[in-house]
Amino acid sequence: MSHTVVIEDLQVGMFVHLDLGWWAHPFALSSFLITSPEQIVTIRRLGLRQLRWSPEKSRLAPPPGQASAEVAMPAPAAQAGADAPDAGADAAAAAVDGVAPFPAARDPLAAQLAAQRLCEQQYAEAGRAWHEAQHLVPQQPAQALAVTEGLTRALLDKLMVDREMCVRVISDAGSDRASGHALNVAVIALLMGRVFGFGEAEMLDLGIGALLHDVGKLELPERVRHGELALAPRELQAYREHVALGVAAGQRMGLSEGALAVVAQHHEMADASGFPARLNLDRMAIGARIVALVNRYDKLCNPAQVAAALTPHEALSTMFAQSRTRFDATMLNAFIRMMGVYPPGSLVQLTDDRYATVVSCNSSRPLKPRVLVCDTRVPVADALLLNLDGQIDLGIRRSLKATQLPAAARDYLSPRQRMVYFFEPVLSDLAAAEEALAA
Repeated sequence: MSHTVVIEDLQVGMFVHLDLGWWAHPFALSSFLITSPEQIVTIRRLGLRQLRWSPEKSRLAPPPGQASAEVAMPAPAAQAGADAPDAGADAAAAAVDGVAPFPAARDPLAAQLAAQRLCEQQYAEAGRAWHEAQHLVPQQPAQALAVTEGLTRALLDKLMVDREMCVRVISDAGSDRASGHALNVAVIALLMGRVFGFGEAEMLDLGIGALLHDVGKLELPERVRHGELALAPRELQAYREHVALGVAAGQRMGLSEGALAVVAQHHEMADASGFPARLNLDRMAIGARIVALVNRYDKLCNPAQVAAALTPHEALSTMFAQSRTRFDATMLNAFIRMMGVYPPGSLVQLTDDRYATVVSCNSSRPLKPRVLVCDTRVPVADALLLNLDGQIDLGIRRSLKATQLPAAARDYLSPRQRMVYFFEPVLSDLAAAEEALAA
């Protein structure tokens, strides 16, 4: 059951729910535990007069002289009914459900699991914001841009911190292909922009353009929204028109020149083999070069026909071996370094013959990702998460397809049908681990 509290009565230890869009506030999640006075100051700056909180999920300290079992709750401004709509807070609240008090954060596995949950919750909230923007495009284009810009700023504020970042494969439960593709392209493109030192305005254009690169498909029948399918010539022509439709939608929305260039050029190729204008590398905007590259990678990993999907390692190998001339060579090389030779989601055999799946990669050590190791003697929930960067005598022998795994290893590792990515700061110290567990 949730209660409401006036903004002046907020306390450290309260589990609060911000009934705002994920893009409308600077916090990692819309429902979270307040762990510092600074967070209270930030909440007050949002202009809210009151907000909901959950006493049962809170960790309020007892007043001086009062036993912990007798902690008094702030007098609620009004009580929300038990059946009141939670605006998605139930899912977000799961980020702390079942988490032990802060000392448990000293367990590296607990910190990793907390980071995974945090990624998945942020991804879910970002997906809802993307769908909100898409719904607004036809009738309220200016508001659609406002939501998309807010989502991009949220991604930058929450994820583009001054720490090493890891690309992480997460659960695709509850996501759909359209939002998954848009978010995959956007978050990886933004990380590429960071690698190339983009400024704030360039990052904003890149993120907005990436999130909206397929906006023209809203006007197409479902059948012709996927160019990799075996389309008849007339259907293929209709598919290619999504670029022009997207540019027109972007103009109605009032996109900046940089973001509009991404929408207009995301199917152009460096060797002029793309469409619709057959531009070469020199005529492509730099943001469009990034999105064209990431767009192709995600479509190889997540095609419309699941049976045609390549593993992340196969996708990178295919792009490097067969399509190098179609992309900016500098960007392709940087992309491979960033994603790792074995991108998240890759199935591998270690040098000691054990099987594993890559959970996340570190751009500074592309051959030494973090892996989840198959050991059928251990429940999957307790599976070993191993950072190969700290293993001198252990590495990856080869990448595998799911069909090459023994049946027991395939069942244990449960290869994902779709690759869904987000990124996370490296939890390199106890403070960061505790923060992830508390958030």
